[in-house]
Amino acid sequence: MSMQGKLLIVDDDHNLLELMKMRLESSGYEVTTADHEDEAMALSAGQSFDLAILDLQLVRTDGIQLMEDLHGRIPGMPIIILTAHGTIESAVEAMKRGAFTYLTKPFDARELILHVEHALENSRLSSEITRLKGLLTERYDFGNIVTRSERMKTVLVAVERVAVTDSTVFVRGESGTGKELIARAIHLASNRKDKPFVAINCAALPETLLESELFGHEKGAFTGAIRSSKGLFAQAHEGTIFLDEIGDMPLSIQARFLRVLQERKFYPVGGERPLEVDVRVIVATNQNIEELVSHGRFREDLYYRIHVIPVTLPPLRERKEDISLLVDHFLKKFCGQMGKRIKGLTPQAMQRMMLHDWPGNIRELENTIEYAVAMSSRDIIAEDMILPTTNLPEENIRPLKEAREAFEKDYLTRLLDLTKGNVSSASTMAGKYRADFYNLLRKYEINPSEFKKE
Repeated sequence: MSMQGKLLIVDDDHNLLELMKMRLESSGYEVTTADHEDEAMALSAGQSFDLAILDLQLVRTDGIQLMEDLHGRIPGMPIIILTAHGTIESAVEAMKRGAFTYLTKPFDARELILHVEHALENSRLSSEITRLKGLLTERYDFGNIVTRSERMKTVLVAVERVAVTDSTVFVRGESGTGKELIARAIHLASNRKDKPFVAINCAALPETLLESELFGHEKGAFTGAIRSSKGLFAQAHEGTIFLDEIGDMPLSIQARFLRVLQERKFYPVGGERPLEVDVRVIVATNQNIEELVSHGRFREDLYYRIHVIPVTLPPLRERKEDISLLVDHFLKKFCGQMGKRIKGLTPQAMQRMMLHDWPGNIRELENTIEYAVAMSSRDIIAEDMILPTTNLPEENIRPLKEAREAFEKDYLTRLLDLTKGNVSSASTMAGKYRADFYNLLRKYEINPSEFKKE
C-alpha cells in the first residue's frame, strides 16, 4: 500500500495513541507517535511530517504551545487539535493561532480520517498555488526578460519604476514584441500581484461579444444569454486588466470604457445596478493611435485618458544584439521540452538569423527555434533548418554612414558572441588593437561582460 502522508500524533493517553495509529495506518498513512512534547520536538528535528495531531492538554504544556513550536520547525504543516468538551474555547483559540481544525473526544474513527484527508488536501492545494505563483514569477519577472539591448533595458527600468503605482500604462509595439509579457511583469511587480491578472484581445471578438466580455451581462439581456455572466472588469477587481489591441475597440465600447476609467463603475449589459471596480489598467496596441484619432476612429478624450505612462517596445530588428541571447534561451526551452541535446547553431545558421528582418519579432523567432529543434536530427542546427521557406530580402539602400555603423555594431556583437565576451580574442580576429577595439565598443555602448557564458 502506498503511503498517503507522514503523520505525527502526540497524546499522553497511550491507549488512544495506539488506537489512532492503528486506524490511520490501516488507511495508508505512515504514523509516528509521541507521548510528550520533548519527544515530539526531537522527532520533528530529525524528519519532516505532512500533518500533526496534538492533544490540547499535555503533561507540561498545552497543545497550542507545541503547535507553535512545531510550526517553527515545519512552517505550514496542518495541525489537528484533540480536545475534551470542556475546553472547546481553547480549541477555537488554537484555530485562530494556526490550527487547521479540532476534534472533540470521544470521536469516531471515520471522522478522524475525514479531517486528516481534508487537512492534507488543503495543504496540497496551498503548496500547488505557491508553486504556480513561483513559476509565474519565474516566467514573468523583470529579471527574467532576456535582453542585452540598451534600449530594452531603458524600457525595463521605466516600467519597473511605474509598476508600483496605479497609473494606466500604454504599451506600444509591433506584434510579437512581448506586450503581454511586459503587462504581466508590471502586474507581478505591483502591490496587486496576489490579485487577478485578466487579459483580453479587443481585436479577437465582435462588438456585441466584446461588450458582454468586458462588462458582463444579465440573464436574458440578449439572444443566447441564458445565464448572467460576470465581465472581465468585475473579474479583475483589485487586480489588473490588460486590454491588447485597444485600437480595434469599437467606438461605442470606447465610450463605455472611458466612463469606467473616469467613474470606476459600470452597468453590465441589461443590468439596472452599477458595479464598482478597483482595477489597474494596462492597454497595448500595434497601431498608430494618433492617426486613428485624426481619422475619427478613436476617441481623443479616451486617448488622453489611457496615454498616461507610454512605453514603446523596440522591434527585434532594432535590437539584433538580443538575437543570440534569445536563440540560447529558446534552444534550452525546447530542448528541455522535447528531450533533445542540441549544442547550438552553425555560424551560417546564426548568420541567417541575424540577416532576417523578423516582422513577427520575438514570437516569430521562438517559432523558428521550435521548428528547428523539432526537425533537427543532429546535435547542431544547420542553416537549412532556419527559415527554410523564407527568401531573405535584400537590404534597402541606406546612407553610407548609417549602413557602416549598422554593420560595425552587428559585426562587433557577433565577434563577442563567438568569443564569449573575450575582448583579446575578438580584437585579434578583427585585426584591431585592443585600445581601438574598446573605443568601438564604447561608441556602440556594447558591454563585453554581457556576452560571457557560464
